[in-house]
Amino acid sequence: MNFLIYNTLSRRKELFQPIAAPNVGMYVCGPTVYGDPHLGHARPAITFDLLFRYLKHLGYKVRYVRNITDVGHLEHDADEGEDKIAKKAKLEQLEPMEIAQYYTNRYHQAMEALNVLPPSIEPHATGHIIEQIELVKEILANGFAYESNGSVYFDIEKYNKQYKYGKLSGRNLDDVINNSRELDGVGEKRNQVDFALWKAAQPEHIMRWPSPWSDGFPGWHCECTAMGRKYLGSHFDIHGGGMDLVFPHHECEIAQATASQGDDMVKYWMHNNMITINGQKMGKSLGNFITLEQFFKGEHASLSQPYSPMTIRFFILSAHYRSPVDFSDEALQASQKGLDRLLTAIADIERIQTAKETDAQTKKVVDELMQKCYDAMNDDMQSQIVISNLFDACRVINSLVDHKGSITNADLAKLHETMYLFAFDILGLKNETSGGNAAREEAFGKVVDMVLELRAKAKANKDWATSDEIRNKLAEFGFTVKDTKDGATWKL
Repeated sequence: MNFLIYNTLSRRKELFQPIAAPNVGMYVCGPTVYGDPHLGHARPAITFDLLFRYLKHLGYKVRYVRNITDVGHLEHDADEGEDKIAKKAKLEQLEPMEIAQYYTNRYHQAMEALNVLPPSIEPHATGHIIEQIELVKEILANGFAYESNGSVYFDIEKYNKQYKYGKLSGRNLDDVINNSRELDGVGEKRNQVDFALWKAAQPEHIMRWPSPWSDGFPGWHCECTAMGRKYLGSHFDIHGGGMDLVFPHHECEIAQATASQGDDMVKYWMHNNMITINGQKMGKSLGNFITLEQFFKGEHASLSQPYSPMTIRFFILSAHYRSPVDFSDEALQASQKGLDRLLTAIADIERIQTAKETDAQTKKVVDELMQKCYDAMNDDMQSQIVISNLFDACRVINSLVDHKGSITNADLAKLHETMYLFAFDILGLKNETSGGNAAREEAFGKVVDMVLELRAKAKANKDWATSDEIRNKLAEFGFTVKDTKDGATWKL
């Protein structure tokens, strides 16, 4: 299949051709673990989970690396301020690694709830200090960095003369470099735009390691270059993350890799767009910062109710990954209804009675559905079009359940296969059950079926009062009961 992906570097869709087919190396920037996971963490995780699932479905052997940033992510910018994890450790009087582990666990719990598959490798920045020091040594040896008061900085001006800095973000830094000389407060740097490869730790800085230059810590940008190269080699296929990482983080990664080894490390760069809340960028200062746990529990002023992890996943997949998504309570309510409609229709496939022939309208949808879904996925992962195609099939399923069409055993099997493949295996949706206990769910369903049998007997005896009372009580408890020719059905 011709799988097209949008390459941020070339700014166009390109045919995906792995460096070493059928093996694919994929690196995605993971979280900085100093706070609870939020909606902004969910989108890249789900986006690249979709890519991971689809590449594996196509037959590729994928090594998916997603890092954990547990050092070097400073409070003010990439080079200045206090380390965010160390700051929180001081406030809570804990070890920095206690903070990092606690929020790493919280992140994993949220990802499991969202049905995000674990990566092949999940390296921590603190576990790869040696590799980052070696990277800095290589860049210094090649003349693209300089030492200053125990810190090491990347020399943008020198690099820019031989290579192009800014090609990922499209920025022209020549003017910026020249203007930076006129600025006060450049301090240890030769140019304001130079970035830290290694920072000498101040006396109060908790997290520090010995190096040839000082006791200090690596710059934020180093970890992904060093760990990507260790686990995926000096050239690998895909590097991804949110659009907010294009500059400076990924731009600096390109510069580091090229300065150390002489050429680009990554073949395809992929970036998901951002999520806004009621048209505003999500942020704690704006009061619109919502954690995933708050979504799941409904504990935020912007939420009218709790929203399940699958509703969040469906909401994110309902837009193309490169399109901006604006969150609102109303949008999540619509996603909840859409997800319920899809999952109910898939469950209703089991209730369809087959016939000797498939009617023409049903035949057309069934025959075209799988290819339409593949075409959408092969065009830069158009998940929203896949969902639209599945909704077209939902209408056919509902008609068949209501005996307004006909379908053969073979066509029903094909419909079943396509719906399950794209809804569950590729989009990663799942039926959410109470506590995930299958035995409990089965018993729960049997009790409801038993109540509906009592209602059916009441109707047969023309005991309309009892029949209505059972239906009304079930409605009070959140059940929707639908009477059909084949008997009553229910959903919660």
